Amino acid sequence: MFGAIEAGGTKFVCGIGDDRGRIVDQITIPTTVPEETLGRVAEYFQNKAIRALGLGCFGPLDLDPASPTYGFLTSTPKLAWRGFNILANLRRRLAVPIAIDTDVNAAILAEHRWGAAQGLHTALYLTVGTGIGGGILVEGQILHGMMHPEAGHVIVRRAAGDNFPGVCPAHGDCLEGMASGPAIEKRWGSKGRDLPLDHPAWDLEAGYLAQGLVTYICVLSPQRILLGGGVMQQADLFPRIRQKVREMLNGYIQRPEIVANIDEYIVPPGLGTKSGLCGGLALAMKATEARKEG
Repeated sequence: MFGAIEAGGTKFVCGIGDDRGRIVDQITIPTTVPEETLGRVAEYFQNKAIRALGLGCFGPLDLDPASPTYGFLTSTPKLAWRGFNILANLRRRLAVPIAIDTDVNAAILAEHRWGAAQGLHTALYLTVGTGIGGGILVEGQILHGMMHPEAGHVIVRRAAGDNFPGVCPAHGDCLEGMASGPAIEKRWGSKGRDLPLDHPAWDLEAGYLAQGLVTYICVLSPQRILLGGGVMQQADLFPRIRQKVREMLNGYIQRPEIVANIDEYIVPPGLGTKSGLCGGLALAMKATEARKEG
């Protein structure tokens, strides 16, 4: 069995599962301050017979193993966690191999093993919720490069007449600033789940998300795009986004995925709301596989 953590800004979901991506037990712990939250995380795993632990974590993170701050949360807006070495803290508490990556990179890894990205070599998982983040698979490998993707912070063009300043503390009106869950709530005075299907929020939301997807399509050329997170539980967003992506591409990309089969190109995660936690399992499995190879 393997341990998994989906560490978010509001909650940590911890679980136990097998090498087929099946979660057999899980618990939710509120995200407060590091010592309190991780103390409860360690308590949960202490008596569990796990071979390794995978941590899919909110960020930004330092994921360069050669860096002196490897495993640290860096410029996160959650001040209590900024500059905190989450990896070392967990390693000190739990005597098992631990692998770390972003929550969305973990999610695309799980979707590649067991979900809607199976059999593909290049795919994107975008979560739209408290923030917006992207996990990217390129030629079968998670994309890291200089750091990890920050897909929510691409700049978008404002819709005509939209004077909303945005909610991103760093950029204001980036994609996350204009289209995340908190952006919807601040703009309209209600959470997305409380807005009716015919509310103008959804057309605006679809337009901003489609802008982001067009950028990713042109730069990354993914074989499929998976959209998850709390905001995407509004199922009517999918047809709106697909239509706007087509309109914005304006016939430039003549591929069947866009022209004829966009309903199978921009899709929900195959693992549903379990993508993040299953991502922890996938990371834990990678940790044990790397040990064997080493």
